[in-house]
Amino acid sequence: MTFGEKLEKAVGAHGPLCVGIDPHPSLLDAWGLSRTAEGLERFALTAVEAFGGKVSMVKPQAAFFEAHGSRGVAVLERVIAELRDSGTLVLVDAKRGDIGSTMAAYAQAYLGDGSPLAGDAVTVSPFLGFGSLQPALDTARETGRGVFVLALTSNPEGAQVQRAVAPDGRTAAQTIIDFAAARNSGISPCGDVGLVVGATIGETDVDLGGFNGPILAPGFGAQGGSVADLKRLFGPDMRNVFPASSRDVLKHGPDVSSLVRAVRSVQDSL
Repeated sequence: MTFGEKLEKAVGAHGPLCVGIDPHPSLLDAWGLSRTAEGLERFALTAVEAFGGKVSMVKPQAAFFEAHGSRGVAVLERVIAELRDSGTLVLVDAKRGDIGSTMAAYAQAYLGDGSPLAGDAVTVSPFLGFGSLQPALDTARETGRGVFVLALTSNPEGAQVQRAVAPDGRTAAQTIIDFAAARNSGISPCGDVGLVVGATIGETDVDLGGFNGPILAPGFGAQGGSVADLKRLFGPDMRNVFPASSRDVLKHGPDVSSLVRAVRSVQDSL
């Protein structure tokens, strides 16, 4: 199956919600867990039990696992494997971006068949030039996986680069969107190159009309993004928009049934 076909099947079964697994130290504290690799593992596997097979996509944040060194990365590998075994799509939120052979190595790590860190998609940064992503784009297409490219993020500093205007009059964000749209052209049901557009950015000031790919909209829930924001930003046709919620769901742990109820509540709101 292509990545677009996998997304279509997942959304048909569970709706568009993407739930994050963010083992932030403050959440470990709130769950009564230690800030150790053991606490990380218990947190992450509890989330897997709650979310696996119940949502279309889960987004583990790689940084919080990497912070625990090799033991944390081993937990991330287990999270990816168990979620995929449950039939849930895994978007590894690693935001990788580099050039040449280094980007090719990142592509193999997060998108290559047989890699323990390869989910179904990975987030990438295009700010060394969209062309620098070519190894990841090619590997994703070859293996039936996807990439989500940072376009308009919700952090205030992002505007310094993302809204900068090029000589042709387009913003950097619009240039990224146009490159991604060209890569997805003609693919059905949608392309394998997605975008990351924050749900809390206010106004997009970009043209997303006709973009034939998935859009990840982080910031939904605890960070202030609402259904009304999603409709305003992306219009009434949001078939390929995936609102992402992490803390708004994870705050209900560590009880698995409470986490499941929180997921159901967000799904109903969407």
